[in-house]
Amino acid sequence: MQWLNVSYSVWFNRRHNRAGHLFQGRFKSLIIEDDAGWQEVARYLHLNPVRLAGLGLNKQQQAASRRTGIAAPSAQLLADRLSRLREFRWSSYRSYAGYDRGVGWLWRQPLDRICGGKTDSERRAAFRQYTEQPIRQGVVERPWDRLVGGLVLGTEAFARQLRKKIRANPREQPALRKLEQRLSWADIVAALEAAKGEKWDVFSKQYGDWGRDAALWLGRKRGRYTLNELGQLAGGMDYAAVGQAVSRFSKRLQNGAELRRTISKIQKTLLNVDSAEKHFAYFFPPRVGLFASILRSRRSVRSSSCHCTASPA
Repeated sequence: MQWLNVSYSVWFNRRHNRAGHLFQGRFKSLIIEDDAGWQEVARYLHLNPVRLAGLGLNKQQQAASRRTGIAAPSAQLLADRLSRLREFRWSSYRSYAGYDRGVGWLWRQPLDRICGGKTDSERRAAFRQYTEQPIRQGVVERPWDRLVGGLVLGTEAFARQLRKKIRANPREQPALRKLEQRLSWADIVAALEAAKGEKWDVFSKQYGDWGRDAALWLGRKRGRYTLNELGQLAGGMDYAAVGQAVSRFSKRLQNGAELRRTISKIQKTLLNVDSAEKHFAYFFPPRVGLFASILRSRRSVRSSSCHCTASPA
């Protein structure tokens, strides 16, 4: 990566008589535990071409949709999104999904099997359905929102086991200090009940009360639950409503000093719960996928995507 960012960039700039950065953003590597994470990251990367303002899916538009509600795209908008995704020439999605033959050096095997299907055509159809589903719904969830310590996409057990194997100084590597156990929904609700002096069944149903939104916000930030998971835990809320609640509470925190102090105390309580549970013996489940197997063999794990093409900024 150092060669790509420095030597190649210098050569490219000289050849094309240009100056400045060639690649957008800093390089970052992640560790992915299993096939489910591999699959999710691959989908996020393949959807890069459609996260555009003209298609209603850039960062600002998706954030606004989570606050105000996610409307189903019109037939024309959906057709434009699918056309952009399926015809974008600089992506390997066309080959994975069976829209063209692709290039000879592309190895499809990692993704070819994990979406389901017995035959080649069934596997490609399953891959298309999995990848295109978010743009049909109008929301593309970021897998990075659920990272453990900004470093690991996977379970707490895997992250803790990984932490034991990494030889580094936590004082110099802030990400290592963040490999904390995922907080349970029960602990989050219990901390809020203690702070408010009311039961969840009471304050979660009161109009205008901040308790339910606070639980969803903490569940997203400290529990690293998906929007769908939070909706189920909160009693059957739609994932779009959960996203709106999390965004609404974030704004409420910005504008309320007293509420910030209250949430700070609740988070300290949750940290004590987390510390008390750190004696728990973490282990690898029987099958944790490709990356856990690599970890078992003590090989270095540096990157995490199936196929990623970098383009000039």
